[in-house]
Amino acid sequence: MHAVVLHTFGPAENLRHETLPDPEPGPGQVRIAVRAAGVHAVETALRAGVTEGLVPPLPELPAVFGGEVSGRVDAVGPDVGAEWLGRDVVTAKGSPGGYAELAVADLAEVLERPAGLDHEAAVAAIVTGGTTVAVLARAGLDEGDVVLVNSAAGGMGRLLVQHARALGAVVIGAAGGPEKTAAVRELGADLAVDYTHADWQQRVADWLAGPGGGRSVTAVLDGVGGEQARTAFGLLGAGGRFVTYGAISGAEFTPAADELAARGVTHIDALRGMLAHPEHLADHRAEGLRRTAAGDFTHTTHPFPLAEAARAHRALERRETTGKVVLIP
Repeated sequence: MHAVVLHTFGPAENLRHETLPDPEPGPGQVRIAVRAAGVHAVETALRAGVTEGLVPPLPELPAVFGGEVSGRVDAVGPDVGAEWLGRDVVTAKGSPGGYAELAVADLAEVLERPAGLDHEAAVAAIVTGGTTVAVLARAGLDEGDVVLVNSAAGGMGRLLVQHARALGAVVIGAAGGPEKTAAVRELGADLAVDYTHADWQQRVADWLAGPGGGRSVTAVLDGVGGEQARTAFGLLGAGGRFVTYGAISGAEFTPAADELAARGVTHIDALRGMLAHPEHLADHRAEGLRRTAAGDFTHTTHPFPLAEAARAHRALERRETTGKVVLIP
């Protein structure tokens, strides 16, 4: 089979498209003929050898990334029923190996792909949709909120905007560049602002003071971290919630306890809260798939050929993508 292999930590160019032996499923496993593999921001950090922040331990090399896979079962382990052969499935498997034409997954981590979802949408929904469900459960949004979504044109950002709008909340989406802000407006955001402009915080403040009716931001949903998160935090009004679910910038931003107390705001670390309860992950992921199949969540995907995984990583690092990045074997 063909796979994308990392032999040395470093730039995206270190990802090599190579030929490897076909993997064989062991007990309790199935093998999936991959139709779409998700690319996650954390994988770009691991590839580069980053060990700080919310990044898992570095993998042993050589490594094949990819924990999000959608495809068709083409082989089963010795104790798995033959009825699984030919089924369309999706998995957020606990081990890597998805940047390939064939991938092995534990049956316990496999869900059947809902009818009506293509493989790209399914691989976007299982983790991005599932994590969105978990974040929303902790954010406690309602129709009275004024919600600021950072990276609103990204895979999760889009879903958060959709959900907040469906609730009837006022939604402000921050995205990078005119194409992405246009996409955020199309999602129904009341205001789409370009965070590449140095004065974007002031633009939001001016809008709140005028068309926004003099209200303050009551909830910030941030998966970016760094200075962008700090800027968004500065817009939060008294009594608000600062909800974080990652740091794709590579730099965490955690508000100091004394500042939280002085401003009367709350920090909710939704990602760590989710990871602290792994027993709920399967339910969140199933719900993400269900909402996508029902049309409550609509995903935009940014596909790349498997052989161009390096280009996909570069685009994701430069924040040139809109929606979920996927590799197509």
